[in-house]
Amino acid sequence: MATPRTSDLAPVSPAAGLLRVMTCGSVDDGKSTLMGRLLYDSGQLTDEQSDVTDLALLMDGLLDERTQGITIDVAYRHLELEGRRLLLADTPGHEQYTRNMVTAASDADLALLLIDATQGITVQTRRHLFIVHLMCVPQLVLLINKMDAVDYNEKRFSEIHEKLQSILKELAFDGDHQAVPISALKGDNVLWRSSQMPWYQGTTLKDNFITATKRRDEGKPAFAVQAIRRDASGHRWYAGSAQNGQFTVGDSVQVARSRASTQISRIINADGELSSAGPSAAVCLQLHPEVDVSRGDVFIDPNRPLELSAQCEATLIWMDEHAGVAGRQYEIKLATQHTVATLTHIKHTLDLEHFTQQASATIGLNDIATCTLAMVQPLVFTPYTESRAMGSFILIDRQSQATVAAGLIRHGLRRAQHLHAQPLSISREERERLNGHPAKVLWFTGLSGAGKSTVANALQVALHTRGIHCYVLDGDNVRLGLNKDLGFTLADRVENIRRIAEVAALMLDAGLVVLTAFISPFRDERRMARELIGDSRFHEIHVATPLEVCEQRDVKGLYQKARQGALPNMTGIDSPYEAPESADLTLDTSKLSLDAAVDACLDQFFEGA
Repeated sequence: MATPRTSDLAPVSPAAGLLRVMTCGSVDDGKSTLMGRLLYDSGQLTDEQSDVTDLALLMDGLLDERTQGITIDVAYRHLELEGRRLLLADTPGHEQYTRNMVTAASDADLALLLIDATQGITVQTRRHLFIVHLMCVPQLVLLINKMDAVDYNEKRFSEIHEKLQSILKELAFDGDHQAVPISALKGDNVLWRSSQMPWYQGTTLKDNFITATKRRDEGKPAFAVQAIRRDASGHRWYAGSAQNGQFTVGDSVQVARSRASTQISRIINADGELSSAGPSAAVCLQLHPEVDVSRGDVFIDPNRPLELSAQCEATLIWMDEHAGVAGRQYEIKLATQHTVATLTHIKHTLDLEHFTQQASATIGLNDIATCTLAMVQPLVFTPYTESRAMGSFILIDRQSQATVAAGLIRHGLRRAQHLHAQPLSISREERERLNGHPAKVLWFTGLSGAGKSTVANALQVALHTRGIHCYVLDGDNVRLGLNKDLGFTLADRVENIRRIAEVAALMLDAGLVVLTAFISPFRDERRMARELIGDSRFHEIHVATPLEVCEQRDVKGLYQKARQGALPNMTGIDSPYEAPESADLTLDTSKLSLDAAVDACLDQFFEGA
């Protein structure tokens, strides 16, 4: 057992502020035991914890964690050492909980990476080192744990340390780092220097806590507007917080999106008037003169502007069991900004065992990928390496509202700055007047064999005889030309519908009635098409013929091949079909004749035609 020395207990001048500390490492490397040791030796256990014999249980609070003996969630505990306030985050070691580690790393000042001296470096060790580097955690302590299990052998410590140094060099890690041999179980070199390792003359873990500094972003000043309020006098106040930099009464500021310039006339918080506000301070600003500002706007220093772009390259850490797919849309939140982003391209995912890039069409749970994104509205941002607050974002599934990914912006894309919509002299309304009818899109969706193409074609004939300019975009026909490069994987299906939606939008602008006949199995892509085309002109028709009827028809022989295993990814068999939740019209061709189905479409969408 390590014993305290007078020199170890001598007060050290602490760096100011709460120090956020995260632990990481492979399963059973001793993270929870170390946290328990810190609480036990510093005398900061609660009454109900004082008789716990297993130190790891002091941090493993969830029932599943106690029964399985592993950490699943991130466990947080406050600790004070010689006046230094610490917030300890004990993160999971299993690969499937990597997302929890990313959460803790996002605001950590110091990372503790534990390595089991009996096991050495694992793939998960490399994964965690990469994430610490990726998330720009500025200070790292490599804790070679369980030294008691290897008889406090100096050679074993040196072997592991050299391998870790090699990995850090491979990563080009430029933060402060050092290695400490410890025994979390017995307390060696944790709070006090160990008498078991006279060959080690470096710092203890406690020394690193005391001397560590707070993480500071050097990003350009940015104030994100959360809400707008009016006082009794009718003056506007802009509530929010400085993401970076200092904002002072009298400062000139600019609204990043509109470039409108003004000055800060007053700053207040819950306690009253302030002369200035720094990062993370929740305050309200008053401006003079008043300018047009909305929630999500960002005030910046006009002499140090942030980037404003609708496209960027970013690193995504995927956190959802449903894969990320190129072409799919997600909600994106960055500071108080909120819009819709399309995952336009997956450049590569990372093999964390060898730190090599791999081509991939999708992003799976816990994958780390470099991607490009295109936003509906431009975002104000800086690269993550300059500012965590203005360079990080989350992606949200538009259907479930689950957070699916954490994102770190690498840089904006220049091509977004060179593209401008070309105004055309003839509008859609003028084309509609020439045609004598409004343009619209009828989107037929349903299983293969449901009757989509048959109904769409018959409706086309009926509309043509009525003098309505229309065109059918049929799934097979389009795949013979425009989309002949696409297969039937998840990524290809998403891209197939994205292209069709874009073509349908162009044909709508030409003043046509567009009839699309595609399985379009996913709600996300049908929602994307609706939003692109416009809710008032997009009409979803669910051809809801039952699967058993479609299989009996099997006009293309696809179901038979799928049942025999010769045709993978067949919708309705081994690939899902997400039926519309509120279609504009539902047709079941097993119950309706073709004429009745066409009449239903005419009555619903072409009254009087």
